[in-house]
Amino acid sequence: MQTYAHPEVLVSTEWVAAHRTDAKVTIAEVDVDTLAYNEGHIPGAIGWNWQTQLCDTVRRDIISKDNIERLLSQSGITNDATLVLYGDNNNWFAAWAFWQLKMYGHNDVRMMNGGRKKWLAEGRELSKDLPAAKAATYRAMDYNEMFRAFRRQVEDEMKFPRTALVDVRSPDEFSGKILAPPGLPETCQRGGHIPGAKSIPWGLACNEDGTFKNLEELEALYSGKGITPDKNVIAYCRIGERSSHSWFVLKYLLGYPNVRNYDGSWTEWGNMVGAPVEKGI
Repeated sequence: MQTYAHPEVLVSTEWVAAHRTDAKVTIAEVDVDTLAYNEGHIPGAIGWNWQTQLCDTVRRDIISKDNIERLLSQSGITNDATLVLYGDNNNWFAAWAFWQLKMYGHNDVRMMNGGRKKWLAEGRELSKDLPAAKAATYRAMDYNEMFRAFRRQVEDEMKFPRTALVDVRSPDEFSGKILAPPGLPETCQRGGHIPGAKSIPWGLACNEDGTFKNLEELEALYSGKGITPDKNVIAYCRIGERSSHSWFVLKYLLGYPNVRNYDGSWTEWGNMVGAPVEKGI
């Protein structure tokens, strides 16, 4: 069996258990449920709140350079640190944090394969203790947009056969039957999908235990829908977190050279005056 294009970006729960106290290793938990960390986390792990710490709380945007430098410095993270991310929902927001950290140039970012789900299923140690604050100085690179797509780019590029749009939401969201998953507040005026997009729900990339499927299974999943390495791929969902998970799969596990995450996603497209929409599967 072949290995992933970039196997270095994944670590196992066993690796984390063995290395979590290493001086150069920081473990960070990022959950959909922002209260989950306080219910018990990997001992020594820090917790980041995606709603207040990993986004601009005034503008609809990712975290700023100044704020990511402040967050990482306050978290005791240096530029040469190995940063391991994990979270609930098979690493939804851990992948979102990974995507942002890569845009700001952090070199050694990894994801714990299986996330919080696998750690809990294995009965591994949990703690409610907050790690002691450590002083550090972090300097981020200038923000690099190469991994991000904006609305205008999607509008322009969707017309060309070299561009492939991947809608990673559920089939009911893709078809327009529902506007958002139950209980989630960010929504839209219209349901459906961007014309020409292929429906490949993010969860199809994962096994039952939350780990990623093997290389051959992932290649079949995407190439079977015409999403191949020669395409300029743009993934989107509702607010950008599920599509960052699929971006991670396509960019780092499959090694596709041109993959971007449209984080405006359906909350932008589905509310835009005059934007074309398709319904149905």
